[in-house]
Amino acid sequence: MDANMSGTYPILDGLYCATLTRDQFQRTLAGGVFAGNLTAVNPGDDLVASMNSLASLMRIVAENSDLARIVTSVAEIKRAKADGVLGIIIGSQDATFMQDNLEMLRVLHRIGLRILQPVYNAQNRFGSGGLVDPPRGLTREGFEWVAMMNELRMVTDISHASYPTAADVLRISKRPVIFSHSNARALCDSPRNIPDELVRAVAKTGGTVGITMWPPLLAIKNQPTLDVFVDHIDHMVNLAGIEHVAFGSDLSEGTKTREVWVKLYGSNPLWPPVTGICGEWYTYEGRATPGFFSMAEAGNLVQALRRRGYKEDAVEKLMSANLLRVYGEVWGE
Repeated sequence: MDANMSGTYPILDGLYCATLTRDQFQRTLAGGVFAGNLTAVNPGDDLVASMNSLASLMRIVAENSDLARIVTSVAEIKRAKADGVLGIIIGSQDATFMQDNLEMLRVLHRIGLRILQPVYNAQNRFGSGGLVDPPRGLTREGFEWVAMMNELRMVTDISHASYPTAADVLRISKRPVIFSHSNARALCDSPRNIPDELVRAVAKTGGTVGITMWPPLLAIKNQPTLDVFVDHIDHMVNLAGIEHVAFGSDLSEGTKTREVWVKLYGSNPLWPPVTGICGEWYTYEGRATPGFFSMAEAGNLVQALRRRGYKEDAVEKLMSANLLRVYGEVWGE
């Protein structure tokens, strides 16, 4: 193991959404992050806008090939890590952009997309998102979507799915499923977090739950700390076992100015059931968890785990090895 006891540590980010700039690639690598599941298209965008986002990603990576590389397999992830460049896994938090043609999944796979969620927060052709009221399960097309994801060996992510939709996916998927960035509802009563029974269900598929650092999913009344992050880790490990818990930062570093943040999360938030329930601490200044305002600080999460008593083999599983195993099992390596 190539852990550095004093700071950085080899980390795989199960939900990477920082800005795509050279400076950001450098900060991410400085934090010990060697790869990440990038939200490569904006949830809700149509097909044209999504393809434009992918084209922009490919251009930026080509211009910064000494720092970043698109990867489509575990072997490529490991090669990028060995070369000291950030492995970017193309992912999407929403499949709405391809809902007019299910066969578009074949094109997306050929382009390099490897991780995909069926829905974001709303309803679409495949199922209902986590903020749909009343929540519903997979549609007929949603069942077909899961079957094709399995066929193409793409990782199915259900972080934003409603509980009935998530339960349907977990029941029918023939391959491991993940929650890339969802915390324990038992500890933080947010509709974006997941109940204990779904934690156990995803573990039965062989998949993982990725504990996220986005403050509204860690705590509601008070601003969370790194210790609260470890509380969620503890809860999930006790429920599902150390092999089925991972990390997904959801840290949108550098992507939102104060003006944009206030428009999304201010007094009239875009998702009131998620951020409108937070205490007065949730401001632009409190938009991230102290100790993790930058990907360069990712090593602080490792130190928090060690302080709680997690040994090096457990830290390795939580921060990289569990996701690498799932990716390899689904992608066929």
